[in-house]
Amino acid sequence: MARMIDQIRASKLPSNMMQFAAKGALSVGPAENIEILVYLARHNKVFGDLARMTLAGWDEKSSLQAASDPKSPQEVLDYLVAPDNLRPKLLPALLENSSVRESELAKLAQSASPDSIVMMLKSPRVRAAVIVLNVLKANPYLKKEQSDEIRLLMQGGEVADAKPAAGTMAAPATLHPAPPVEAARSAGSPAAPADTAAASENEGASSEEEEAVAAFFFHHAAEIAADEGKPFQAIGGIVELLGSDYFPASPAEEVVSEPAPAPATAAKADEPNSVPAAKPVPDVTKRVNTVQKINALGVKGRIQLALKGTKEERSILVRDGTKVVALAVLEAPKLSDGEVEKFASQKNVLEAVLRQIPLKRRFMKNYKVVRNLVANPRTPLDLGLGLMKNLLSADLKNISGNKEVSETIRKLALKMYKQKEDQANKK
Repeated sequence: MARMIDQIRASKLPSNMMQFAAKGALSVGPAENIEILVYLARHNKVFGDLARMTLAGWDEKSSLQAASDPKSPQEVLDYLVAPDNLRPKLLPALLENSSVRESELAKLAQSASPDSIVMMLKSPRVRAAVIVLNVLKANPYLKKEQSDEIRLLMQGGEVADAKPAAGTMAAPATLHPAPPVEAARSAGSPAAPADTAAASENEGASSEEEEAVAAFFFHHAAEIAADEGKPFQAIGGIVELLGSDYFPASPAEEVVSEPAPAPATAAKADEPNSVPAAKPVPDVTKRVNTVQKINALGVKGRIQLALKGTKEERSILVRDGTKVVALAVLEAPKLSDGEVEKFASQKNVLEAVLRQIPLKRRFMKNYKVVRNLVANPRTPLDLGLGLMKNLLSADLKNISGNKEVSETIRKLALKMYKQKEDQANKK
């Protein structure tokens, strides 16, 4: 007899049965249920959202069994270990499961949270995997003692003799082989003149910022090399970036030029034939200058500016259409919680930016960030569904009536709101 998953793959089930499948309500074993849910979550446009929501709250015991079983389908293991879907309690089992590919563990190591780093460094498999250690060593959340531990692991025993697989970046020979900026430059090609200018502008930057630049350049060397030469292009367009008030005024060249001197004396109110003063044009000179400065930079220069620049520069660069630049903004040492709250609510940023925010524990401690992400129509559905459990009743009620977000989000918000209200009434 054919398994239910085979019938689903062949699209042989009627719509009502597919809906039961996406809810995990079919009369099949736990392992096949998870396999069905993962297949629907990844491949079915109609029931994929429902399947992702079901998986996010799936029975922990069954999930743990699938995560630790080497015979679990590869697609299931890849889904469970993916940073967007990872449940922390499953991580130890996934790390030691020999069927979980090292390449997937390396992806996880790129953005692992501080808690995940601790678990990874306790894993015998990770401690012996040079590919994973290479990537983990560049993780910006890594503490000094953890960096030292990784360095010792890579110098001793079987790890010391291991060679990275083709296409994997080699880690530096020592923890800090050169000053941070020089190390960053050595990770890629020489900086363009505009990039050098950006670096010299920030000579007074703190050592923390310089280390952030070095770590980011090393960690994203392949992406930077692939994107080198891409110009700045704001998501949403330049009109929205500069503000509509700018365009009715004079062209950019005139705005940037020296403003005309003010009249020596103001017109008197009682003077005959006096003309009322025109409404002052908003001063956008500073923003235009900033955009022009950014336009003159290459990818490396924009990354350095994202990590060491001002709040205004970050607000522009987070909307850069080049993903590696936009993500660099979230690694800036001076980035404030207020800025992240704003980013979380923006509809004119890349989806990758919204996915990256929840990967940082510091941001997830801020309730406004979580609320803004769920209420943002641009937030990926699987991400919004996973964050909803953290919302208060009042915000769930507001989101249930927000026509901009997806119907799935609205329905679940209403359901959770009613559940919380019922629980409160019982007390």
